[in-house]
Amino acid sequence: MTSREPAFTMADAYAVADHARTLRLARGERTRGYKIGFTNRSIWPVYGVHEPVWGPVWDTTARQLDGATANVSLTGLSQPRLEPEVVFGFCATPRAGMSEAELTGCLAWVAHGFEIVHTHYEAWRFKAPDAVADHAFHGRLLIGPQVPVNRFDRLGPELAALQLELLRDGTVVDSGAAIVVLDGPLTALRLWVDAMAAQPQAWPLLPGQRWETRLSDRRLSGLALTTTA
Repeated sequence: MTSREPAFTMADAYAVADHARTLRLARGERTRGYKIGFTNRSIWPVYGVHEPVWGPVWDTTARQLDGATANVSLTGLSQPRLEPEVVFGFCATPRAGMSEAELTGCLAWVAHGFEIVHTHYEAWRFKAPDAVADHAFHGRLLIGPQVPVNRFDRLGPELAALQLELLRDGTVVDSGAAIVVLDGPLTALRLWVDAMAAQPQAWPLLPGQRWETRLSDRRLSGLALTTTA
């Protein structure tokens, strides 16, 4: 979009995304939740952003896993990449301006997940408004076992301390720390709630691969994913 229309702004992009959302609702899809993108501040200068972006997750794209393993078809996805995620489930509606302690009271569970992101821009070359207009690059969300929030003594700090290893076909290809997600997943959620009121580098996917994660917190199960054509 920005390559053809340099004046295309974030406000324009969210207007396009809202129109696309209206079309999906009209054809019978239902919103299951939202994703937060650009949570790693270190990449903001690359894409000219100064805040996270967000986009809807759909009943047609989200799947609650029965356990910690899954097979997923890459059919219909454009240049898919894999991003390990932390997923929250709400039991009450949050409000803008809540503290993280208050926000925790609105949560029922937390889970580890895989998001498969994809893009229609060649070679993943884009600017922030392009990402928003392209559904925030959301393709699929696979949600692992749900862990009740009451199993955490201090949800925010414990999630911020989370460490993860990503394996492809049995070999560790990357590792990361949840603290880079806007200082922690719960902080990212709080910022998203505030942004809604105001209204990572990822790995390429190919059919025939097996992906796994190892997490430092045993309460959150690592996931295993096998891709097919």
